[in-house]
Formats: sequence, structure tokens, C-alpha cells
Amino acid sequence: MTVPVLDGITARTVSTERLTTRVLFAGPDDGIPVLFVHGNFSSATWWEETLVTLPPQYRGIAPDLRGYGDADPEAGIDATRGMRDFVEDALVLMDHLGHERFHLAGNSLGGLVVWWTMADAPERLLSATLAGPGAPFGFGGTRDAEGTPTTPDFAGSGGGLINPDLIRSLVDGDRDTIGDFSPRGIMRRLVWSGGQIPEREDALIDAMFRVHIGDRALPGDFEKSENWPYVRPGKWGATNAMSPKYIGNLVERILAGEPKIHALWIYGADDLAVCNTAASDPGTWGPTGRLPGFPGSEAYPPQPMMDQIRKMLTDYAAAGGSYEEVAIADSGHVPFITHIDAFDRAFHAHLAKTS
Repeated sequence: MTVPVLDGITARTVSTERLTTRVLFAGPDDGIPVLFVHGNFSSATWWEETLVTLPPQYRGIAPDLRGYGDADPEAGIDATRGMRDFVEDALVLMDHLGHERFHLAGNSLGGLVVWWTMADAPERLLSATLAGPGAPFGFGGTRDAEGTPTTPDFAGSGGGLINPDLIRSLVDGDRDTIGDFSPRGIMRRLVWSGGQIPEREDALIDAMFRVHIGDRALPGDFEKSENWPYVRPGKWGATNAMSPKYIGNLVERILAGEPKIHALWIYGADDLAVCNTAASDPGTWGPTGRLPGFPGSEAYPPQPMMDQIRKMLTDYAAAGGSYEEVAIADSGHVPFITHIDAFDRAFHAHLAKTS
């Protein structure tokens, strides 16, 4: 099925040695390259507003990640490698397009891809933009700014954390219901902000229905745990790849990596998806009684995502890097969609400073 795009954007199918997928392009062929990496439950479609408002000297590039959109449905995500499948896909794509160095921007899951690229290939980057990024320790199962595991088996992170009602709604094609776990309901409650509804909400919701569903895709597999909330990560799919179980020595690799590039951390001040009390974090909803057996907030506190991000960037600056922090007022998880002007002011200044 052809996915409509905004004026000024070209969609192409691109095949590399690693992945065949849909890639969106904007700006001149010989422009300074800016690669955009989307988040979970979305696709390159979510970056279109940012692509069309780039200054004229930039070439915007936004692929559908493996597991999403029009990426090859046979291309699985090996969660035991953390974000490396995504990082290697991105680097090979940029090689294929002839771009040795590039600016990199990522939202949510895409922010984790940015962290991992800063660790594994900092020499390829002109700058990094962390737009409402996942924390450097992944999602779920850690208790402090140092990323200490909440339980020894990282219970409460990975594929078992995704509500099955959401998956059922996607499979059933429920585009219209405004429920707690319907796609549109979740977007309005947790992703947009302050009751704002994006002009292209239907297109953004449609992108959710193009995620690849299954035990090797989304939600991925999971294992039972004796620790509350009684599930621990499996080995396949993006949600498992975000588990702190597979982070390894990411922080140390970021701090040791050279060269150190300038990073922009930009986020919505009212983000409910990435914050110190994220709505989908077991430590946040545990006290509500949604799942019996909650061991208490001392044993299973919410993951302090913002504290983890801030510590990572503070340590990065102390190690010779640099960063700027920008909070966009009255904005949720995707300020580049809901607060385009405010986002672009900071983002374009960042690109100009680092090009």
C-alpha cells in the first residue's frame, strides 16, 4: 500500500545488504545529511513535519526501522544485541547513500539508537539530537540514576510489559475507539499533550497499524518471572531490545568514545512517556492495584528516566563532550509534531552550530 506523504517529501524503497525498507527524503541531494530515527509504535511518517521544515542546506533522511512500516517483514530484531541491529542498519544505509558523516536525531526508541551510535560509531556523527529519548539504561526495571536493576532478572521490562489489549486493538484494526488501551486513546492520553490533537493524527495513527506484530517483532517474546510483575525479557523484538538486560557497558562506551560530539536533549516538559514516573512503568502503576502482588515502592520504584538521562549527559560533558538541554513548555512526548515552531527553533540552531 502506498503511504501518502507531505508535499516536499519523496518516498523510496531502498535496499542495502542489511535491509530493504521505505525511506523518506527531503531537501537537496547534495545537502548536509540529517538522519531521523523514529520511536516504537510508529514509522518514518512521524518525522514528516520536521523533514519539510529543515533549512534548505540540509538533506533529511528518515527510514522505517526494521519491525516497522514498510521494512522487510522477514527482518527480525535480535534483542540480545540491544540496539545494534538498528545502529548497523542506519550506518549501512548512510554508506549506501554516500554519507560518511551525518547529523543524527532520534525520538523515544530512536533516542536509544542515538545513544548506541554515540557509543559504537561516534566518528560518523556531526551531532546528536535526543528528542524525548529513551533513557540510556533502556525502559523498565531500574531504580536509580546509575541504572541499578530493580530485580536480578530485570522483571517488568521487555515484551511482556506491553498491554495485550493494545496489541489486540492493532490486530483488530481499531482506529477510532478512544479507550485506555486503544491506539488512538493511548496517543491522546500519553503521547500528544494538553488535549492537543495533531492535524495529521489519522496518518500518525495509521503508522501504528503498520508495526510488525509477532513474537519476533512487536510485542516480542517474554518469559515468566518469580519477581513482580512476573514477566522478564525475551530475546526478540524492539521492546525486548530496550530492556536494561541487554544494555551491557553502554554508558562506559559512550564516555570513552571519540570524538565527542555536541548533543541536544530536547523534550516536552509534560512528557508522560519518558519521565521519572512514566505512565507505562510498572513502578508507576503498581500502587494502583492493576496487578496483584505489588511489593511496594521501595522494592519497585518508578524508573527515574530523566535523572538517568541528565546524569549520562553531565558525565558526558565532564568526559569532554557537550550538550544543551531544552524543555518545551506544555508539550508531551513528540514536540516535533505538536510544537513544531518551538522544536524547530532549537533544532535548527543546533544543526547550524554543529554543521
